[in-house]
Amino acid sequence: MEKANDIVAGFDIGGAHLKVTRAEHGRIVAAATLATPLWLGLDRLASALQEAAPLYSGASLHAFTMTGELSDIFPSREAGVVALLQQISEHFPSGERLIYAGQSGFVGIEEAARLIMEVASANWHATAALVAKLAGDALFVDMGSTTTDLIAVRQGKVANQGFTDAERLLTGELVYTGFTRTFLFGVASSAPVRGRLTPLMNEYFASIADVHRILGVLDEANDKHPAADGKEKTVEASTARLARIIGRDAADLTKREWLDVARWFSEQQLRLVHDAAFRVAGPLSDDTSIVGAGTGRWQIRRLAGRMERRFLDLADIIPADDAVRSQASSAAPAAAVALLASERW
Repeated sequence: MEKANDIVAGFDIGGAHLKVTRAEHGRIVAAATLATPLWLGLDRLASALQEAAPLYSGASLHAFTMTGELSDIFPSREAGVVALLQQISEHFPSGERLIYAGQSGFVGIEEAARLIMEVASANWHATAALVAKLAGDALFVDMGSTTTDLIAVRQGKVANQGFTDAERLLTGELVYTGFTRTFLFGVASSAPVRGRLTPLMNEYFASIADVHRILGVLDEANDKHPAADGKEKTVEASTARLARIIGRDAADLTKREWLDVARWFSEQQLRLVHDAAFRVAGPLSDDTSIVGAGTGRWQIRRLAGRMERRFLDLADIIPADDAVRSQASSAAPAAAVALLASERW
């Protein structure tokens, strides 16, 4: 029987997903990502925690990080952090609870309530701190469903320029584009159709998940929210959604032409991330690798090729059972706090 103090559960409470991992003896043995649309109510978090209960059963140490305080269900980030800390207290009344507070490391819930701005959206720092331990020097890039984090790691330390979301947006360390949930008009204002640039209809007709589904690079397990029209998630349905954003029907173009349109949007997203990566990678040597994490690792691999840098998948270097390496990389912040807390404990 496992000793309780050999089991650490890690949680990343986001505005759209809850990520949960289980570490035993300093290795990730289970990981899951659950849809958790906080904007619809905190009951969605409660339901997700209940669904994920088998992953943290038996753990006496629970480590948390968060970005969910940004959800528009809360009047401010401060109010969001306070509310989520309250949820943690209610759902985990026993056992040790640690909250990741950026450069302050792990703190208890009471201390976390006094370090609101260090707790808020600090999940990127946790993963970068883990990468610093595993890789030494790296350009760490984590593309999730909604955002992309780009962090320089030098000599085993996180070398970030900004810390808050506002600061990181300015430095290029946070790009608001992700592999599934991003609106297409968030990466481009037009698309080429038969050699002519067509302005987009700025309506939520399709998402970048539709693009990556058409291109055949989307793991359906990573697209956990309903499609823009609430309909099925097939290549045909995604093509119909993509067509609407340029004022057309799916039958208007050939399959090859729709692939070209999809490639355009994915390329525009990559260029956004590439521009930011140039800025963040400035202090790093030319032979520094890119370590990629998140559901958008396919895009990060392309970024590494574009920048002529070696690509390392966090899934290949993270301490984890082989069967869960990909899931652990996709839930990287939850895996990071579980592993970092295991060391601390």
